Amino acid sequence: MTPIRGKRAVVLGGAGFVGSWLCERLLADGAQFVLAVDNLCTGHEQNLASLRADPRFDFLNHDVTGPIPVTGGVDFVFNLASPASPRDYDRLWLETLRVGSLGTQHALELAEAKHAVMLQASTSEIYGDPHVHPQVESYFGNVDATGPRAVYDEAKRYGEAIVQGFRRKRGVSTRIVRIFNTYGPRMRLDDGRVVPQFVAQALRGQDFTIYGDGLQTRSFCFVADLVDGLVRLACSNEMDPVNIGNPDEKTMLEFAEAVRTAAGGGGKIVHLPLPPGDPKQRRPDITRARTLLGWEPRVPLVEGLRQTIEYFRSRA
Repeated sequence: MTPIRGKRAVVLGGAGFVGSWLCERLLADGAQFVLAVDNLCTGHEQNLASLRADPRFDFLNHDVTGPIPVTGGVDFVFNLASPASPRDYDRLWLETLRVGSLGTQHALELAEAKHAVMLQASTSEIYGDPHVHPQVESYFGNVDATGPRAVYDEAKRYGEAIVQGFRRKRGVSTRIVRIFNTYGPRMRLDDGRVVPQFVAQALRGQDFTIYGDGLQTRSFCFVADLVDGLVRLACSNEMDPVNIGNPDEKTMLEFAEAVRTAAGGGGKIVHLPLPPGDPKQRRPDITRARTLLGWEPRVPLVEGLRQTIEYFRSRA
């Protein structure tokens, strides 16, 4: 029996890329009821199509910057509500700040009223352009509070602060996950992040666009592995931040070649100027996740890319 069996969960941002995968996982684990809440500014109801016939599932089109109307008991509140790609939070800059502040407060107030566990989806962007590598949870980060990525970075930093405030001052049972680069089916092909960008270019036979010299690194975690980490953390007693990501670090040049091999196509490498504020290194230290949750990523990059490319091909 899983700890989720018979429980009731609310997933804020539930129609998004990660949120929809989480809804599926909770239902597969035997949840009694799952409510996905989303205003569809970056999510899509199509992501939830496979769940619509399940009587244990419901969808609420609602902006969480207003109080969240939920009736009945709730055991878990998962707060994944936020634009997550640079293209989205540049376009939705004010909405990103509001959902990170007011939205997180309303998620915490819902958890408080329902005596539920609240899991906050934070981010590796907490660490900024890091001087410590790999990044450990005790590292305070090197964040530019006025740069072009600040609306997202600071919204997430504020989110962690208010979560800890509700835990310390109001006794709410909270969890904080710092999510590193995640990829997989249901990403939007046009969201501007490197995985859909490279896959789209490979499938179209276009040149791969790499910003800077291509030696900057990222660590890519398949979405099913991430969601497993979210569920394990929510069901644990760990209230301090935990990194969830894949420590298999690759340069952008290496990653472009991995996509080329997996997709069987793509042109030459074209270099463009590096955007200001773009972190040069990303690699999680997952010692705490391994020790406290028994978690580590299991899907190899070649398999994750196969599933992702297959998904995009089916929607070309």
